Amino acid sequence: MVKAVIFDMDGVLIDSEPMWQQAELDVFGRLGVTLQPHQTKQTAGMTTRAVTEYWYQQSPWQGVSLADTEAAVISQVAQSIASRGEAKKGVLRLLQQLQQQQLPTALATNSSQYLMDTTLDTLAIRHYFAAHCCVEMVAQGKPAPDIYLLAASKLEVAPADCLVFEDSYTGISAAKAAGMTVVAIPAAEEWHHEKFGIADVKIRCLSEFDMRLWH
Repeated sequence: MVKAVIFDMDGVLIDSEPMWQQAELDVFGRLGVTLQPHQTKQTAGMTTRAVTEYWYQQSPWQGVSLADTEAAVISQVAQSIASRGEAKKGVLRLLQQLQQQQLPTALATNSSQYLMDTTLDTLAIRHYFAAHCCVEMVAQGKPAPDIYLLAASKLEVAPADCLVFEDSYTGISAAKAAGMTVVAIPAAEEWHHEKFGIADVKIRCLSEFDMRLWH
């Protein structure tokens, strides 16, 4: 019996992955790191700090700190979300359904507080969530389970009673490590990838999901 629901943010509530991809291509490109669009998928789901460190190890640059590089990526993504961010198909219907069923709901994202707030305010969905958890609130981001355990704690629900919606293998791994049930929403081009087999359920879109069958 599901007693609480926890959502990842990027790629689940909002189609921000193209925005992340463009920001990484632009920011790292200015620093002399030549990336192809498909290479950004290697770091999908990782924290922005981890992505920055990853590309610095691959192709070190000079003159700009890792912290400033990370901030530049976040700033560009935030501007993109604020100007054209939209909720993904099925998001509002499911959030309304959860509210009607009085199921406590939390957000658990590897993104920063700034991006979390920008997304919640742009989509006007903050009021649906009883808890908002971002990467600065935990010792380790996903794939460590910390952020999901924090969300369950804030909702005062046992991890085993939580249902999670995730789009990345990194996030799914984090939720499974926390002992939670996971619904995977892979990107279309990754639908058949075997790595998503660790999820309990796999759907193409939130509009396919009926919470009434789980509560």
